[in-house]
Amino acid sequence: MSTAAPQQEHQVSWVLDDIPVNATLLRPPGDGPFPAVVFVAGSGPTDRNWNTPLLPGANGSAALLAQALTASGYVTLRYDKRPSGPHVMENAQRLMGMISMQGHTDELAGAIQLLAALPDVDRQRIVILANSEGCIHALNYQLHTPAIPCAGLILTAAPARPISAVVRSQVAAQLAGAPGGDELLAAFDAFIQEYTAGRPIQADERFPEGMRMLILGLTAPGNQPFARELWVTDPAALLVELSTPTLVLIGKKDIQVDWQADGSVFEALAAQHPHITIIYPENANHVLKHEPRPRAQLTAADAVAAYNAEEAVLDPDSVTSIRSWLTTLWL
Repeated sequence: MSTAAPQQEHQVSWVLDDIPVNATLLRPPGDGPFPAVVFVAGSGPTDRNWNTPLLPGANGSAALLAQALTASGYVTLRYDKRPSGPHVMENAQRLMGMISMQGHTDELAGAIQLLAALPDVDRQRIVILANSEGCIHALNYQLHTPAIPCAGLILTAAPARPISAVVRSQVAAQLAGAPGGDELLAAFDAFIQEYTAGRPIQADERFPEGMRMLILGLTAPGNQPFARELWVTDPAALLVELSTPTLVLIGKKDIQVDWQADGSVFEALAAQHPHITIIYPENANHVLKHEPRPRAQLTAADAVAAYNAEEAVLDPDSVTSIRSWLTTLWL
């Protein structure tokens, strides 16, 4: 009885602004040249495997997806953003006040350059697979005339609306019907107008605790200029400028990106731009894990807690959809 040759795992790195970017490379057996997929993680200190110290568990979806795609004949590369992974504390200090959209784009560019230089990788068939906020970095990379353009984009749990629009709707819902809610919402809108313009601001002491914490995060010096840049970025406006074949995949059990609200924006774009394909797996959550519980029963706390739980498995429909789309990309 024969057994398949094992995947080859290598720890690799490159340097950006004198800081190493550390990554894991998986190779299928054989000589190639192989198509390749580079993974881009979501927001905050989410690492190469899509684990984060902010959530329990270490069963990250990117590691599982990389193994699945490498088993299908792809070289895969997943990397730690510099303010993530085992060196998060030291790197965060070195990057204080320097985290930016351009920095995230440059990290991704380094990953693609590393892949393209490998003799067993077909540099004409490199695809980006991004999650959540990472989708914005993938779009920015492809949009700004890279030296090595990617053959396709896979945008999972992709937001279609600016973060500012999403947060504003959440704040409005929180204040709806509350005493003085209309006045507080107007104060919040005025605050955001000043923040977006880059002028000094201070949170209104009347704001509820959740709003004050949001404002502290937005205005923290260590998060600039990235927090302000992210606040005003419109993902749909970036996507419409590209002609790159793009798969947008949003799970119907995703509690962070709404497959109807965000999906409707993408569908309007796809109606005019045939390079955009949209899929809504029935039971996929935000990180493409299988979520068997009904959507109506999911609270934010218990849904998020299940992202990287030991028993969580990839959503099989999502994996099949990604594999199928990649296959059609090369036809």
